[in-house]
Amino acid sequence: MTTRAARAAFGAWIVVITAFYYAFPNAHLLTWALLGYSSVAVILLGVRLNKPERRLPWYLLAAGLACFVTGDSLYNFIVWTGHEPRFPGPADVLYLLVYPLVTGAFLLFVRARGGANRAALLDALVPTVGLGLLSWVYWIAPFTRSHELSFLEKAVSIGYPLGDVLALAMTLRMLTSPGRRPRALTAVTIAMVGLLISDIFYGQSQLNSAWSLGGPVDLGWIVFYAVMGWTALMPSMRDLTAKLPQQLGAELGTSRIVWMATAALVAPAILYVEWMNGHQVEELRGGVVDAPVIAAAAALMFLLVLARVNGLADSQRRARARERALHQAAAELFAATTVEQAATAVRDGITTMMPADSSFKFTLSCDADVPHQPGLRLVTAAEVPPGLVTGDFQHFLYATMPLPGDGRVAAGLLAGSGPVLRELMPSVEAFLGQIEVVMQRIGLSREVSRRDSEAYFRTLIQNASDVILIVDGDDRITYASPSADTVLGHPDLTGASLESLIALSHHSALHDALAAIRAGRDQAEAADLALLCADGRLLQVECTGRDLREDPTVRGLVLTIRDVTDQRRLEDDLSHLAFHDGLTGLANRVLFRNRLEQSFAVAGRDDATIAVLFVDLDDFKDVNDTLGHAVGDQLLVSVGERIASIIGVADTAARMGGDEFAILIEQSQDASRAELMAAEIVRALAVPVEVSDGIGGTHNVSGAASVGVATNRDAESATELLRHADLALYQAKGDDKGTWQRYRSELHTAMVQRLETRTALHEAIDGEQFAVMYQPIVDLTTRETAGVEALVRWQHPVRGLLGPYHFIEVAEESGAIVEIGRWVLRAALTEFTRMRAGTTLKYVSVNVSARQFRTPGFVDQVRDALEDSGARPEWLLLEITESLLLRDADQVWQDLGELRALGVRIAIDDFGTGYSSLSYLRQMPVDVLKVDKSFIDDILGSEQQRALVDAIVTLARNFDLAVVAEGIEDEGQRAELAAMGCPYGQGFLFSKPVWPHEISARPQPGVMSPAA
Repeated sequence: MTTRAARAAFGAWIVVITAFYYAFPNAHLLTWALLGYSSVAVILLGVRLNKPERRLPWYLLAAGLACFVTGDSLYNFIVWTGHEPRFPGPADVLYLLVYPLVTGAFLLFVRARGGANRAALLDALVPTVGLGLLSWVYWIAPFTRSHELSFLEKAVSIGYPLGDVLALAMTLRMLTSPGRRPRALTAVTIAMVGLLISDIFYGQSQLNSAWSLGGPVDLGWIVFYAVMGWTALMPSMRDLTAKLPQQLGAELGTSRIVWMATAALVAPAILYVEWMNGHQVEELRGGVVDAPVIAAAAALMFLLVLARVNGLADSQRRARARERALHQAAAELFAATTVEQAATAVRDGITTMMPADSSFKFTLSCDADVPHQPGLRLVTAAEVPPGLVTGDFQHFLYATMPLPGDGRVAAGLLAGSGPVLRELMPSVEAFLGQIEVVMQRIGLSREVSRRDSEAYFRTLIQNASDVILIVDGDDRITYASPSADTVLGHPDLTGASLESLIALSHHSALHDALAAIRAGRDQAEAADLALLCADGRLLQVECTGRDLREDPTVRGLVLTIRDVTDQRRLEDDLSHLAFHDGLTGLANRVLFRNRLEQSFAVAGRDDATIAVLFVDLDDFKDVNDTLGHAVGDQLLVSVGERIASIIGVADTAARMGGDEFAILIEQSQDASRAELMAAEIVRALAVPVEVSDGIGGTHNVSGAASVGVATNRDAESATELLRHADLALYQAKGDDKGTWQRYRSELHTAMVQRLETRTALHEAIDGEQFAVMYQPIVDLTTRETAGVEALVRWQHPVRGLLGPYHFIEVAEESGAIVEIGRWVLRAALTEFTRMRAGTTLKYVSVNVSARQFRTPGFVDQVRDALEDSGARPEWLLLEITESLLLRDADQVWQDLGELRALGVRIAIDDFGTGYSSLSYLRQMPVDVLKVDKSFIDDILGSEQQRALVDAIVTLARNFDLAVVAEGIEDEGQRAELAAMGCPYGQGFLFSKPVWPHEISARPQPGVMSPAA
């Protein structure tokens, strides 16, 4: 029968018998006896099934339960017969026997698991004293002061709580033992808690004469019976009597500190409660009756805590002493150079680490007949291997270690008291690790010495992978090492000519090497030779030699030949990888730069023309983003193959990184060849490339590229030539993708100006060099100014007032447009709030770049600008481009929705020049369309243009969108637009951009005079 099945059956039995006990009160005598005696039987069964090391504690527990249930049965039988049980009576004797039996069992558990442990004992005694004080004040003392009880009755009544306190103390002692806490111990604790709870309630009911059989108090005793029996069936019950590796002390963790502190507060808490609840009675009695007991308990707990703290301090002192001893021993150990010196250092180190007042014996054998077992072990006398002296000691630290060189095993045995050895074990383990390091060092030293010996040299010759030859004065071989057969395939080379082994092309190098050896000249490097094998293979070898012709044992030249064929092949591969692109196989940036430097110098000497072409794929990022990097890599390989096929072998093609390639055209008469090649590359790469996606599909992707061309005629150095080609490429990509451009000097000037502008822009932002001018937006019918458009100007400190044409594009590229746009928004709202007074102005229109709009927090920027300027949201019209609505549409439309909900209106600037569909217009979150000037210019001369503008105006009106026509320059255009139903317009017909004070001074209605 397994313990699992036994536990299941016992658990079911307890549930059933408990139910019967409470369901049938008249059967209490029988059901209680069945419940108790079955628990006793289960304990005995558990001992038989689990076979613990020590059975006596479990037999004592079974006896205790038997006394308990026998006393209960005797008590219940007297009640069942209709008599009143005597107090004290035979049942009380049985009850009181339970406590010494249970206490004895628990004491045996403690001794079996680890024996004496002062720290654990102190940790258990502090809460025991506190709970014992509670028992005295509220349970024991009332019995002692009772005038109704005889001396014997008082003694028996006091025996119960004293027994409970004793059982509690032993339970706490088991819980405070160091080491792993088995599940069976937790179960025993639950059983004892059940017993104590029922005993407490039983005692209180006895004081109050309110005890009745079959009440809820019985549940605690049922838990005591059942859990004790259940614990005996648990496999972990064996751990309660299994000896554990002990420690000298016990860790004082946070929970244990809280536990002890709470117990220490019991005495003052009782005093306070006694005074609060009964101070008048205590005053009549002349003070707190239990004061001496409370004071004694408080003093005892104080002394126990003080002893515990003293133990911790003592442990700390011993730990520091061990650390100092370990450092001293390690210093002596690492000075040892032989095994014997190391053994002496180990003995001295162990002696240093052992406490001065401790008796010990250390035995170290450097030739022990024992197997090696890694690690340090704590063993008893019975576990010590035969042949090692144990003496009268019972506990030992035992370790073995292989000695270097000859296969011997050293064994160390440290005898002493168990607690001291357990405390020293971590230090000895650390010392053992240092010993291993020293042994390895000694072994390595021996190995080095052994390799220097003559016997080892002979063995090395016989087993070396290098071929060792001895040749005489006629260059004939007199000795060949056995490796000649393995490496060269020649089993016997004695008498052969050395030249017959060397390739004909390397005979000269062989003669030079032999002459250098005979002349006694040092060989700075080994001679590289090609050697013929027996099977016709050609090996690359390195040859070094020494002249030992004067040595009577040699009498010749000793040559060492090493096969370096694989090494040379690897070097060639590494050299190729160092100078070639791993993906396309073309030259890389390093090789291209080296060849360019050489070609530039030669061209300068010969007055020749060389050219550099920079090739950059136009839409490579889109390929990577949409189809993945694997497809992008295939495209790069195909582009590299096409470029290589065009330039041939005379010129150099390289991949500079990413999707950028470079071509070096050498030794031309002029730039025409470079220009023709650039055009051919553009045409070749314009043809789509078919690539596989790796999952069975194919895609035609564009490899179209832009090319920049530069020659050395315009450059002073190779670096400048590369920079010129890069500028030309930049121009090609800026003008129109899929084209080529040749470097012109003005490109450099434009680039320098662009960089200067970029730098000056950041300074302009910090120096607030920007200003805002305003162009009126006019009602085309009444000619009243309905609003103004804010237009930024740069008050450059050198170049004067600059319009957007001079800096907006650079600001977009550099990101400065975000700060500029933020400043314009705030300035325009502030000035508009001041200028609108006394005018017909309804709103100010502010342009917002796509980059600025996508800046996180843009909506909050608008909200803050409105709040700081005091402007109302309906006074602001933000102009955006169509392209903004076509990228990141979800986020952009969400932000536009927030702005419109705020009250800000949205306009599409330059409508008609983007890529949006007119049918898509009804979904756009906008309020105003601004028709681009390019549509207005030909409105009078082109029917198609007029029809297109009319369609836009009509469509906008159907969608409830306002329309503003831009670039109106004559009266005919105004009249035509007004006739179409276009409500608003702006342009030089009404006014050029003007300063804020000119807007305020303009008479209404009328036409403003153009500003200079």
